[in-house]
Order: sequence, then C-alpha cells, then structure tokens
Amino acid sequence: MKLGIQVKEIMTKRIVTIDQEKTVQQAAKKMVKSRVGSIIVLKKNKPIGIITETDMNKRVVALAKDPKKLKAKDIMSSPIVFIDPNDDISEVVDKMKKYKIRRFPVIKKGKIIGILTHTDIARVSPEMMDVLNFRLKMRASIPSIVEGSTSGLCEICGNYSDDLRFVNDQWICEACRESRV
Repeated sequence: MKLGIQVKEIMTKRIVTIDQEKTVQQAAKKMVKSRVGSIIVLKKNKPIGIITETDMNKRVVALAKDPKKLKAKDIMSSPIVFIDPNDDISEVVDKMKKYKIRRFPVIKKGKIIGILTHTDIARVSPEMMDVLNFRLKMRASIPSIVEGSTSGLCEICGNYSDDLRFVNDQWICEACRESRV
C-alpha cells in the first residue's frame, strides 16, 4: 500500500562522490570530512558503485588490506541498486528489506540527484513502517464484526489493544471508550 510520500520529498540532495581510480584511503577521508556513511563511485562522472562503512570494514579492515594501495573500484558494491525520485517510500522500504541495504542513490535519466537512507525515512516516519502499513490496511477495509471485540489499533489513540469495540463506525480501545463516557 502506497503512503503518498515520494523519494524526492525526503532524499538528501548533497551527494558525496569519488572517482573509481582514487584510493580507498582518499574515499575514507572524504567520507569522514563530509560526515557520511557512504560514497558514490563514479566512472567518467557516471555512478557505477557505492562504498559504505560496511564495505570498508569487510573488504579492507577485516582482511588487513592497505587502503593506500586499493582503488575505490576494488571494494565498491556494484552494480549499483538505485531508486527513482518519484518512487513511493513504501516501495523503497520493501526494496530495503529485499536487498538488505540501508541506502539508495536516487537516479534520474542516468544522473545521480540524491541519496535516500533509512535515516531519512525514519525522520519523516519514526514509527515502524510495518505498523503504519497495517494501520492503513485496517482503515481501508470495513470491519465485519459489529458486536464483540477484536484486537488491533485503536482508531482514536492509535495504541494496540486486545479489546477493540466497534463504536460509532470506529474501532475503539477500552481507555478511549471510558474517556468518552
């Protein structure tokens, strides 16, 4: 289910890049100076890969390699998995789960225009995306239970309850029912 928030609305437009022939040490210094967790690797100004802090740890530090001798292209993750600026955030969250990655370059017409990280998503939607998706699905469907109770999210306070009752066309928890009396 789409949330109606597009990537271009929350992406970071400041992109840190490095040429594929530069050393890993130069990439690390640039990442530290820019205070970012990843850097986009370019070949003739086209994005071809990404280096993350994890890539550096796994491919350089853990293997005791010399970062002055390795090139950016030697440790980058490639091919680059990217997203479109018009993609819905819910689609991006699904992609993050599928590929087990936390940041995506945003590419439009072959040119990198931004980067979107799990932190950017958390900033606009700090509650769990799964809970939000569940809540939206719950509101989209008309409940069939008219009497009795069920469990789920209260439509007034948003808290989870094992004792939701259908009152005035809303599923309401016990606390909200008591406060309306």
